[in-house]
Amino acid sequence: MSIQDEPLDSPVAWVAEHAQRYVATDGEDGHLWHGVPTLVLITMGRRSGKPRRTMLIYGRDGDHYLVVASKGGAEQDPLWYLNLQEQPEVQVQVGAEHFSARARTATAEEKSRLWPLMTAILPAYDEYQTKTSRAIPVVILERS
Repeated sequence: MSIQDEPLDSPVAWVAEHAQRYVATDGEDGHLWHGVPTLVLITMGRRSGKPRRTMLIYGRDGDHYLVVASKGGAEQDPLWYLNLQEQPEVQVQVGAEHFSARARTATAEEKSRLWPLMTAILPAYDEYQTKTSRAIPVVILERS
């Protein structure tokens, strides 16, 4: 993914503020959010074609980063997840490190192993899953 424009932040004010602080300080202010690690994910808007920036809690599985498309247990997938389904090439920032990655949804077999890793970081993911009929995806970010 080639990003020439400044990414658009979330319309949710506190999420946008978190992203801006994180980016401005190379993650020194914002990497830990309420005690959990966060990263910056930049997807390409599926309709606009413009880069979109969001903040996500992450986990690790070896060299791969993991994020959960929970949207707090909403019935709809988050917009960032819909974007990466259209265009899986993404940009990631973890602390001061920036890299390109390819995003993919974990298979059912992978998810059964990865879900407990993510709920250990944020136990609320289990609660979110009970609130929705959709299977909440775990997304694997593999460096390009």
